[in-house]
Amino acid sequence: MSPSSSSSWIRTLRAFLLLLFLRLLLLPPCQLHPQPCHLLAQIGHTVRVGALLPAQRAARVQVQAALSRAAAADRVNHLPYNLSLELVSRPLSAADPESLLRCVCQGVAVQGVSAVLAFPQSRDELLQVDLMASFLEVPFLSVLEHGEPLRTQNQFHLQMVTGVPESGLSDLLLTVLQRSGWREGTAVLCRGWEEAQGLLQLLDHRGGASWGGGGAVNWHLRALLNLTQSSHDDTQIHDFLSRHFRQNQPPPASVILFGADPQCAAAVLRSAQDLGLTLPMVHWVLGQPLGPDALHAIGLPLGLLAYGEVGRKPLDFYVRDALQLVTRAVAAATMVRPDLALIQNVVNCYDKANKHEAPSSGQYLSRFLSNTSFSGLTGPVRVHQNWSEVLTSQRFHIWSLRRDALGQPTWVTVGSWEGGQLQVEDQGVWQGPRARHKTEGVSGRTRVSWRAGMPVAGSRVRVVTLVEHPFVFTRDVDDEGSCPAGQFCLDAGTNSSETLDRYFREVADGNSSFLPTDYSKCCYGYCIDLLEKLSEDMGFEFDLYIVGDGKYGAWKGGRWTGLVGDILNGLTDMAVTSFSINSARSQVIDFTSPFFSTSLGILVRSKDTAAPIGAFMWPLHWSMWVGIFLALHITALFLTLYEWKSPFGMTPHGRNRMRVFSYSSALNLCYAILFGRTVSSKTPKCWTGRFLMNLWAIFCLLVLSSYTANLAAVMVGEKTFEEVSGIHDAKLHHPSQGFRFGTVRESSAEDYMKKSFPEMHEYMRRFNEPTTPEGVATLKTDPPQLDAFIMDKALLDYEVSIDADCKLATVGKPFAIEGYGIGLPQNSPLTSNVSEFISRYKSDGYMDLLHDKWYKVVPCGNRVFAVTETLQMGISHFSGLFVLLCVGVAGALLTLAGEHGFYRLVLPHIRRRQNLKYWLHTSQKIHRALNMTYEDVKKQQAEKDKRFFMLSGMINDHLEYQTGSSECCN
Repeated sequence: MSPSSSSSWIRTLRAFLLLLFLRLLLLPPCQLHPQPCHLLAQIGHTVRVGALLPAQRAARVQVQAALSRAAAADRVNHLPYNLSLELVSRPLSAADPESLLRCVCQGVAVQGVSAVLAFPQSRDELLQVDLMASFLEVPFLSVLEHGEPLRTQNQFHLQMVTGVPESGLSDLLLTVLQRSGWREGTAVLCRGWEEAQGLLQLLDHRGGASWGGGGAVNWHLRALLNLTQSSHDDTQIHDFLSRHFRQNQPPPASVILFGADPQCAAAVLRSAQDLGLTLPMVHWVLGQPLGPDALHAIGLPLGLLAYGEVGRKPLDFYVRDALQLVTRAVAAATMVRPDLALIQNVVNCYDKANKHEAPSSGQYLSRFLSNTSFSGLTGPVRVHQNWSEVLTSQRFHIWSLRRDALGQPTWVTVGSWEGGQLQVEDQGVWQGPRARHKTEGVSGRTRVSWRAGMPVAGSRVRVVTLVEHPFVFTRDVDDEGSCPAGQFCLDAGTNSSETLDRYFREVADGNSSFLPTDYSKCCYGYCIDLLEKLSEDMGFEFDLYIVGDGKYGAWKGGRWTGLVGDILNGLTDMAVTSFSINSARSQVIDFTSPFFSTSLGILVRSKDTAAPIGAFMWPLHWSMWVGIFLALHITALFLTLYEWKSPFGMTPHGRNRMRVFSYSSALNLCYAILFGRTVSSKTPKCWTGRFLMNLWAIFCLLVLSSYTANLAAVMVGEKTFEEVSGIHDAKLHHPSQGFRFGTVRESSAEDYMKKSFPEMHEYMRRFNEPTTPEGVATLKTDPPQLDAFIMDKALLDYEVSIDADCKLATVGKPFAIEGYGIGLPQNSPLTSNVSEFISRYKSDGYMDLLHDKWYKVVPCGNRVFAVTETLQMGISHFSGLFVLLCVGVAGALLTLAGEHGFYRLVLPHIRRRQNLKYWLHTSQKIHRALNMTYEDVKKQQAEKDKRFFMLSGMINDHLEYQTGSSECCN
């Protein structure tokens, strides 16, 4: 092929491709895209959904607002091909079948809707909608705010319940009763119980049947006590309950209270408390759901159970999920058969197609509706396989009235109900808040002591602990010998197996009065919560006691002491406290994986350092002091100049006074104003000098105010702590300096010091204390008995956090990283199981919750309970002022000696020279001393005295003359 023919062929090919491209651009889009364009054009690119608004005005307004908000939401429309969703809303004129038929046929069906949303307000309306859906074969979706759904299988009618119906509430109550093990109960009815009449009937009907899966336990409604006639009379309620429960012995295990009258309910609960119809014999349950806010008005009796819905979704969410269910089903159906999914063949109620003909669009779409599921605003949304019900998520909480750590009644969430399942959060609450050691007797104690080789679930484990805040606290039991908060623990102070067995046997038999009063304690804290959680999840009960010698455990006298000794001697199955894992203990016992990580730390006390001698000068900077005294002397200079230059000044040239305002007079005046002296001083007579004097007074007032405000803080001194850099600090390794420090005897900290620093351990042995609180107390005494205390940093940080005086602090770098674990005998089968649960608690965040509950360290400056002490300053704080006063007295003595020397030696030589007139500006007294001799002064004084006597004589003569004249006249 020649080059010319080849190039012409390429040009022809390019022209063909260009024409093909232009042809493709000019083609209509329906010929290039798989969209059913003719169907989309027929329906106007819109899918219509009908909505039947309720006949009642209030309900209609609420539903219409919810529909408007739902239609505007972005998450509703899941239609393909950019189809839009149109809502065809029509209100019902009345709640009767005729109005419903007219509204559907004349207002909704004629629009060619794919589905219809209905909002029936009664069971009759719900039945009418169900019948209409079956007749028209159009998918209806009813959103129910009240009442029970229909238990039918109607493929054209789905029901979405916005709350839990009475059948669901009865399931919840029966599950709670079964979980608590109560076989029978009594219902007490207050005014307003009619609202729960259906629920009560369901309880009575279902209680006799097997429920809860196996059906091993049935709950029986023993009696109904109707108090509606005496709901406002507390005395009648009290007498009625007393008479009924006295005649019916024994009392029922559970009492369910129904009624919407809070006054009647409160009166019933108060009467039950007064009559002793409370735990452990009678358990009270509120039969109707309550909101969390309504619980605060109920404070009796302890162990009361209540339940209520939490996180209730608004009607908007259900409407949006209903529309989303329809659009998702239409979208899925359109991808298979767009003709059946988009073109509705029921547009005329009176000309409906025959069922035996081709399947209708409603039949086709209903199959997709029944198989659509998604995660909506109300939770997981799906259609029940056996019932025509759209399942959404509602969550209920079960609350119990218990005592908190301070003994105050408080509501605690003990379980949750969701999806027909009860999730228990507190295992022990279902039998009421009584101590676990309370039993009906030896025969009633079904759980045997655990031994190796048998499953731990269903058995009883013995646990030893040691009091160490915040991991284990103790308090006395109440008047009834039980523990409203925490767990009963035995503090017998013994490690005898026979003694412990006898004590626990007496407690199990209900003879706790046999025990001495100080043996029965209530234990609570970080580790007790962990033990309760393990007991609940592993299914065991436990007997708890406090180690007899109060020691962690160390090798002493040829045997192990404390917790380790009890484990080795077989007294206990596990040790739960702040039990440090170290190599020595790990050789003889097993530890679980650590549940708390810590290290060793050093605790010191603050030192109140007194202010130094010159501290009274610290409120102002040295430059300020220099500026003040320069300003003083300059002001005095200008006061003197103004006075001497003024024609009205106190000078010989002014008013020719005998007294002269000199520079020394100005200095005396300025110092008197600055320091607030009340001594006699000359004041300027001219207006300029007086104005300057007042300005100087304002200046001194502001300076003194600032000085006084900062003086107290400087005088008290700074709060400093003992400087210890860490375990390798020279103060710890050179005890000859007199630095005293110690730790807890037979603790992991002492074991570490003994192995790592033998010389340091030998020195500190004399300062060791039996427990951590006693060691901290030696730091807080006045004067302190220790300079530092070494112990687990977790324990020291807690002591710092509760120090109200803010005198303690941990210093230095942490050292000897360690962890707390649960101690068990070697090769115990519980070790791996407990370790697995502890690892699970860490990953689930449960250990973080315990840390926040028991171990939240508050900085000292942020504590609301910090004590504000009265500020008292001793002589040490003012030592500088006393020194300044002594220096002033000594300086005055030297000045006096200088005056005598000047007067006797220097002054006679100066007087022989020419008179020094200029000294009058400086000081009038110095001028007189330099220009007048002692004889001149005597002569001047004699002349003054002579003039004074002459003036006195003249006055006396005048008085005598006037007296004589008056006598002559008489």
